[in-house]
Amino acid sequence: MRAVGWARSFPVSNGVRAARQWTAEHLSSLDWAPHAPDTVHSILLSVSELVANAHVHAAETAHLVLTWDGQCLHVSVADGDPRLPRPREADANATSGRGLGIVDALADTLDVHAFHGGKAISACFHPPEVPDPHGEPVPE
Repeated sequence: MRAVGWARSFPVSNGVRAARQWTAEHLSSLDWAPHAPDTVHSILLSVSELVANAHVHAAETAHLVLTWDGQCLHVSVADGDPRLPRPREADANATSGRGLGIVDALADTLDVHAFHGGKAISACFHPPEVPDPHGEPVPE
């Protein structure tokens, strides 16, 4: 299988909701998505958190890339702020500061790296095994 991917930029003015809707549209084209609602929900929540973080901390457009390589859906969000996020414990009463921790808990892997002129945060999501609809029935 060849990898498939999609990329789009989301400005601060309408980014989080639009990014989530755009991601949902592309996820619906993947064979496993209808059989993995929990994984789809985790991906959509992570996209919301990563795009919101780019808008809040970099105060600029978030660049979202989705790549399906047959094993993992890679979700990457890049922005123009080269400062890497610092791990921190969110105060129990805080209304912010949990986004990256949420993504880390939902994703199978999380990677943060700086590049010339910004940073990218990438999360990988492995969908659960989906039985082949043309294969042998799975014994119970």
